Amino acid sequence: MEEQEFSNEIRTNLELILKEQLELSAKTDYRQVAAFIPFVYQSERIFLSAAGRSGLALKAAAMRLMHFGLQVFVVGEITAPAIGAGDLLIVASGSGTTSSVLTAAEKAVKAGAKVLAFSTTLTSPLAKLAAHTIIIPAAQKEDHGKSISAQYAGSLFEQGLWLLTDAIFQTMWAEKGIPAEQLWKRHANLE
Repeated sequence: MEEQEFSNEIRTNLELILKEQLELSAKTDYRQVAAFIPFVYQSERIFLSAAGRSGLALKAAAMRLMHFGLQVFVVGEITAPAIGAGDLLIVASGSGTTSSVLTAAEKAVKAGAKVLAFSTTLTSPLAKLAAHTIIIPAAQKEDHGKSISAQYAGSLFEQGLWLLTDAIFQTMWAEKGIPAEQLWKRHANLE
């Protein structure tokens, strides 16, 4: 492929991704998503756990929640303490069967914490453990039929997770009316 062909293909693919995200947005149940906020406000501490690219999206959400002034931990990081009653574990798994995420949810429930899940299904083992599940109406990573998404594996879910958690943060920020300068004081300064 020539540079111009790559250029055209990249633009076409970006437009496909944006189109799929707009379609996903139109299918999302925002009342279900809004239930996320009370869970966050009522929790003493917040833990986040997911694998792969979903894990990267939840790490981005963890950063924004920390900027908001909440006590936030990423599961698996060496400084993450034990979870307990009054805490919230936010997890993401498109299939609801990712073993590391499922194990974390089981342990959280056993410790008395609540679990809030992002998934593509309400019928998974993870959804059964969660106090609330937010459905992202995307393809699961092993859905290769391209009937829901033309993108590879769980890309639509992972992108939707990132965008949805940013939209939730934006909503919380607007609702609290905290000046950006106050949030910025919590931004990493050792970069």
